[in-house]
Amino acid sequence: MLLPSVTRVQMEEADRVMVEDLGIALLQMMELAGSAVARVASRRMPRTALVLAGSGGNGGGALAAGRHLANRGVSISVLHSSPPRRPETRHQSEVLGRLGATPTDTPLEADVVIDGVLGYSLSGPPRGRASDLIRWMNGGGVPVVSVDLPSGLDPDGGGGLRVAATDVVTLALPKPGLLEVEADHWLADIGIPPLVWDRIGVEVPEDPFGGERVVPIRPSAGGWVSG
Repeated sequence: MLLPSVTRVQMEEADRVMVEDLGIALLQMMELAGSAVARVASRRMPRTALVLAGSGGNGGGALAAGRHLANRGVSISVLHSSPPRRPETRHQSEVLGRLGATPTDTPLEADVVIDGVLGYSLSGPPRGRASDLIRWMNGGGVPVVSVDLPSGLDPDGGGGLRVAATDVVTLALPKPGLLEVEADHWLADIGIPPLVWDRIGVEVPEDPFGGERVVPIRPSAGGWVSG
């Protein structure tokens, strides 16, 4: 099944329609994203996982993934690259803390890293703590599962400092910049109704997930193919 890509502007508008027009909360989308990321990370049979969370939506998705992994008996540590900016991200962090996740200010050894440092709203190259954590992930020799995009990647394409992810679990639809990324690619269903894509003029095949919550995808001459 051939899938279209969506640009930063299109994804921003899809998120706006979801939240403002339809009343589908960001927290609901985070839950679905986190569940999908945890499924992919679980394929590596981790006993420990380090969640690297930024202040925005990707950070919230990474924290939700950490909670789903904790429910499966994985020991979780959490490092915030910056304090949660969104209330939904703060909520995910607080819940994970109540479940006994270990907070840390420095990266700890783990069997897998969940990368939620930066998302599609990145403007310019990574800076400060975020750039330090990207370099650490790239030199750590540990599998990295990125939420939506490898941190530092421009969603519309372009080089620069970014995470060399092992797996990328992109949300809703692939982003053009992912064609530059060598990784195992996955597509996660975060509950976006077809009418959202109709409103922003993106043609999406009926049920691109085949009834699953997360499916493997691969690049092709015409874009992306699922399954």
